[in-house]
Amino acid sequence: MFVTPAFAQAQETEEMQSGNGAADGSAEMHTETGVADHGGGHEASFPPFDSATFPSQLLWLAITFGLFYMFMNKVVVPRIGGILEHRRDRIAQDLDEANRLKEEADAAIAAYEQDLATARNKAAEIGQEARDKAKAAAEAERAKVEAELSERMAEAEKSIADIKAKALGEVDAIATETATDLVKHLLGGTVTKAEVDAAVRDAAAK
Repeated sequence: MFVTPAFAQAQETEEMQSGNGAADGSAEMHTETGVADHGGGHEASFPPFDSATFPSQLLWLAITFGLFYMFMNKVVVPRIGGILEHRRDRIAQDLDEANRLKEEADAAIAAYEQDLATARNKAAEIGQEARDKAKAAAEAERAKVEAELSERMAEAEKSIADIKAKALGEVDAIATETATDLVKHLLGGTVTKAEVDAAVRDAAAK
């Protein structure tokens, strides 16, 4: 049977009072902690350090530890486990979302680069086509100008030939008239036009 420290002290006080009671007539004195101080000068020890109370202390320690263990096992540990499980699931979801967003970003970058390459190729094709059209237009304009210049040169050469022929014809006539006048004034005689023409042709041939 387990006893409390107060009950053990009361029992000890009664036994000592019954053994020494009337002999020494000493009065019972109490300390500030309520423990009796007897004629022998013996003072009771601190209850937690009293070996007589160890069994009850161990019993209450076992009961308290058992209750604490049951509380931890039934209430605290499941809640902590649930919190950790929830956080682990949340972290896994966040990682999956991050991977999904990364894949979408990579796909968007690849599509952008593909569109950019297509646009560059299209711009190069448009530029080449514009250069080809400009070159063809320049060639056509150059050919047109050359044709017009050739036509004008032919017309100019024809006009020069006509003017030259006309001038040559007038030179012959002028030379014939001049020769006739010179013969008349210098020689005092007359010559026929046929003779003067023949002389002018002979002189031109030489």
